[in-house]
Amino acid sequence: MRRRAMSHNIKRLPRRLQEIAKKEVEKVSQLKKEQSKSKSRKARRRHGSLLMEFNRRQRKNIWLETHIWHAKRFHMVKKWGYCLGNKPTTKSYRACYRSMTKQCLLQDLSYYCCLELNGTENNLLKALARLTSVDAGTTFASVACLSGKCQGSLVLYKADQYPEKPLGPVTFLWRPKTQPDSSSGNRQLWIWMHPALKMDLLTELQLVCQCLDVPVPEPAPNECKTITYVPEKQTEVVGLKRKQQDKAGEVVIPEKKIIGNGTRDPSTTVVWTSLTNGITIEDLTMEILRYRLIGPLSHCVIFEAIQAADVPKNSEEREETKMYCWWSEYCTQPEKMSLHNHQRDILQLLLGVASPAEISAGTVLGLTVGDPRLNMPRNRTTAIPDLSQPEDLEKLRDLCLNGIGAEYAQSQIWDRNVRNVVTETKISEQKLNQMRSKLLVPGTRLDLGSQESKIPILLVHQPGKMAGQEHTGWGSGWDILIPKGWGMAFWIPLIYRGARVGGLQEGAKHTQYKGLPHFPDDFPDCPAGIQHSVETKKELIDKYNKYPPAKRPNYIHYGTMTPFRCPWQQLVEEWEAHIQAGDLKLAVSGKEQELKFEVQNPNYKHAGVHENKASEEMSNKEKPSEPDEEMEEDSESVTILERNTGCKNGKNVITQDTPAESGHVSVLRSRKLLKQISMWCRPSSSRGQQTQRYRGPAQVPLAADAVKSIIGSYPRFLIWVRLSLLKKGSPIANATICVPSKEDLQLLVSDPNCPGPQESKHRDPFKQKCKALKNKKRALPKVPETTTAADLGITSVSGCGVNLVQGLWPDQIRNVISHCSRLAIGYVSQGDFSLTVGCGEALGFVSLLGLLHMISNQPPNHRGLALVRNPASLQYRFAKINIEV
Repeated sequence: MRRRAMSHNIKRLPRRLQEIAKKEVEKVSQLKKEQSKSKSRKARRRHGSLLMEFNRRQRKNIWLETHIWHAKRFHMVKKWGYCLGNKPTTKSYRACYRSMTKQCLLQDLSYYCCLELNGTENNLLKALARLTSVDAGTTFASVACLSGKCQGSLVLYKADQYPEKPLGPVTFLWRPKTQPDSSSGNRQLWIWMHPALKMDLLTELQLVCQCLDVPVPEPAPNECKTITYVPEKQTEVVGLKRKQQDKAGEVVIPEKKIIGNGTRDPSTTVVWTSLTNGITIEDLTMEILRYRLIGPLSHCVIFEAIQAADVPKNSEEREETKMYCWWSEYCTQPEKMSLHNHQRDILQLLLGVASPAEISAGTVLGLTVGDPRLNMPRNRTTAIPDLSQPEDLEKLRDLCLNGIGAEYAQSQIWDRNVRNVVTETKISEQKLNQMRSKLLVPGTRLDLGSQESKIPILLVHQPGKMAGQEHTGWGSGWDILIPKGWGMAFWIPLIYRGARVGGLQEGAKHTQYKGLPHFPDDFPDCPAGIQHSVETKKELIDKYNKYPPAKRPNYIHYGTMTPFRCPWQQLVEEWEAHIQAGDLKLAVSGKEQELKFEVQNPNYKHAGVHENKASEEMSNKEKPSEPDEEMEEDSESVTILERNTGCKNGKNVITQDTPAESGHVSVLRSRKLLKQISMWCRPSSSRGQQTQRYRGPAQVPLAADAVKSIIGSYPRFLIWVRLSLLKKGSPIANATICVPSKEDLQLLVSDPNCPGPQESKHRDPFKQKCKALKNKKRALPKVPETTTAADLGITSVSGCGVNLVQGLWPDQIRNVISHCSRLAIGYVSQGDFSLTVGCGEALGFVSLLGLLHMISNQPPNHRGLALVRNPASLQYRFAKINIEV
């Protein structure tokens, strides 16, 4: 109380300090008079210019135009150079699934990159043919896609490297020809890709298109440049806002909102031209926005939110319109006006479609629409389909069967000049609200007349589930392509029509329920997929190390050697060595035939001595191991570790982080072979327990010659599979897919309700070493957490110099397929309880050789049955393997 009293009464201070205190009190009182008290503390702490603050925060990571909206409602993550919404902050997991199934789910995919290729059709097809193969399905030369009628999707490879060295999946769209009969002239091609794939694909496109010459960098017109900030002069008054003051004789750069890519340097080259064939590659990243609507009501939401642009009726209106936009010149051409009227009629005709799944896959419709902000309802509503009988029923049926014609896919969004004019002439929200405030009747529609903006857009149909025999069309919808600057103008009207917004998590679930691999998670043979696996493993290990040993699973006890990654390279190498040793036996016509062969592809090398040792030990570990056999001494366990890790004379062989991990492993994408292998596996429905309801093709017996040919041509290949659990259980990522033994199949026949076999608990050979390492760390003062055993003078296990973490195997691993009592043939990439089929489902990869070994030794009625075991569990679960093409 004494200090508080002296601070208010100067006379309580000693006489020698009273004069100094008076001066301080006068200074503080003067500051209080100058400082405004009308604003709250939150308002006083706010930045002086939010626009400048937002522009500063976009220097490293690109913000989408809907970033502020997402930041208030989503958990944001920084990935691939963008700030993206991962998942909603509210509990909406099942609500988002219901929207995908019964209503409409909205996603912002503007972070996807777009590359535009311009050149003659023959030169473009000749260059792009080196990146694709007809054996894998659709190519750039597909008839329907080449006309611009529909969008195509495919997986690109490095030049002339198919079926190895893939780059990743892309979608492409050709601009329709203005004159269908003309074969000459330049064509435009848009290639959409994931941002993690952009640089790899751009390098390969420059190689095949011969665009290696670097031109003079010319920034695109109206491209937002990097904002330079004027230095601020600090005022001596403490507690007041800092105000920007100009330097003498220096022009102030006005603040400007960043539209497009704000992280791009203005001197960065965005156009590459070939001097030999005339092909031009242009980077259109963030120049065109892309929104995706998923669900049966997606077309209702779109067609209520947008309306076709009005056509000027007389010459006076055209002259007024000419002052504001490009639309007047467009309306002077009769053929274009006729095209616009036909597109508007098709838009009205599509309102009679019950679901987008009824429309042919990849259909494209070009439109020119008015400002969607003028048609927005006052309150949020739900779009309802019109169930009445359409007038033109025959036209509607023809539209659903044959799709929309290529001539109606034309749009002015392909023209860069039109896109720039549309972005520049957009009316701001502030000006629009001022116009609304002057209406005589509040709430009525604002009629701008000739001042209303006309926006060219593209509607691209997104097919739903196309693989397999059931749930066909699930998850279908539409994509909207709009020019930059109009993001929020379309975003809010779509939400006001009942669309629920999802993030990256909902997008991954949508792909999982369709049974498709999700990029980059499910592409282990692509550079982006390998990089994603390394980053994910590091994050999971850091999270694992944050928990004490008693609160985290000991994966050594569970027999899981790689709980945070999938060792694809070791898997295919060991199965190749296993097959080369002659262990594969085919049961054809009731007789077992031993199959021996030589690898036909000279590029593949043998796995080495350690793989041969692994194959010799497989026959001893095919039967479940007894608990007494698991209890070994520490010295014997360390000896086993030396053989498994491949350490010899203190030198390590292939480890997890070596380039061999991204070596020769590839994924089989040949449609012919996938169909053949799919028929060899016993077909069934997505619920493995309801196989009797399946109406698909019958099972095809195995042919020894065909299997021998496949094994000899594709020894180190993986194959994408879907697994449905027969009973309860929910698989997770990195779960092991194993081969069931004969005893397991007999157990399933005798007791159909059995949960499955169980793995015996493994002994931890590093337990004593970890304790010794921990005790020695405690003895030393302030030992960093990253200190290794060698740093402390402790001899590391088997002299390999490995870091010991209690509960984890070292990075150098071997015998991944025979480490447990059942042979491992693959791993789960993504798994969960599927809300679509009501049981546990998993998606992953299995070794092609391991799959053929499994189905060739199984009886016909059990062909395709496998075992799935989670990393932190000893329980195996029966699952049915399905290969959907």
